Amino acid sequence: MTVIVYSVLVAFLISLLQGPILIPLLHKLKFGQNIREEGPKSHQKKAGTPTMGGIIFMITSIITMVIMRKNLNSNAVFVFVCFLSFGLIGLLDDSLKIMRKKNEGLTSKQKFLLQLVVSLIIAFYAAYTFGTDIFIPFFRWNINLGPILYIALVAFYFIAASNAVNLTDGLDGLATSITLLVMTFLSIVSFTSGNYGLAVFCGIVVGALLGFLKYNSYPAQIFMGDTGSLALGGVVAATALVMKLELLLVIIGGIYVAETLSVIIQVASFKLTGKRVFKMAPLHHHFEQLGWHETKVVAIFSITTVILCLVAFLSL
Repeated sequence: MTVIVYSVLVAFLISLLQGPILIPLLHKLKFGQNIREEGPKSHQKKAGTPTMGGIIFMITSIITMVIMRKNLNSNAVFVFVCFLSFGLIGLLDDSLKIMRKKNEGLTSKQKFLLQLVVSLIIAFYAAYTFGTDIFIPFFRWNINLGPILYIALVAFYFIAASNAVNLTDGLDGLATSITLLVMTFLSIVSFTSGNYGLAVFCGIVVGALLGFLKYNSYPAQIFMGDTGSLALGGVVAATALVMKLELLLVIIGGIYVAETLSVIIQVASFKLTGKRVFKMAPLHHHFEQLGWHETKVVAIFSITTVILCLVAFLSL
């Protein structure tokens, strides 16, 4: 446990120290966020805020892993590779947005294809490294899916997780806060199950996000961009997969699920009936339109995540 605490503190300090260096640099390079015109009008004032901030916690993770390398294992390396792979897709997307000076980077088809390729590679590796069984929460069953079904479901699982975190990243500090809590839960579970190397890596991500939150909380000095949100989707999905807790991510990541469902419901309802169920999607914007300040939305969603994590503990 002491090593995990060290990993959190070291990552926190490294992440914290990068802000005063990278934020002015991104400003100078004019790596500013372009705000969607169809989004809340109150968000237009955020235009120009540096984006691509996910590189802060990605760089932090690399440096801290080198420092803590003796305390990591192959599971931690696998999760880190997933983290980095999805982060690189996001980095490409953010780079194109900046170059084009629009909130449009990769097309949806291009992004999906890259996510699919990465997810299939991960799924094949996972099937032959970790086995093809999954854990059913509450019932405490382990069901073997077989390689074909398992690979297909894991590929879908990674694409869904990365996009869900991406949709959640719409308010200052929201995706950072939710993922920080989710990774804290996964760190505790991995430690109690004896997977100490993975627990240390989870601690590294927690520390990196804590430091980043200093600059990403309202009013945000920097946004994580797709670089950060896709990377975080990859890391939570991979961590849960290593522990065979893929389905548990639906519970602890309930906010991710709700954000994604709100978009699906909104689009389906409008196409079928011409009417919208929510005032605006994703879900966090709906509450903004109801008059909630974004800090209240972040607080309530974070409290909800803590409760969901407690419920998840009961299912193990």
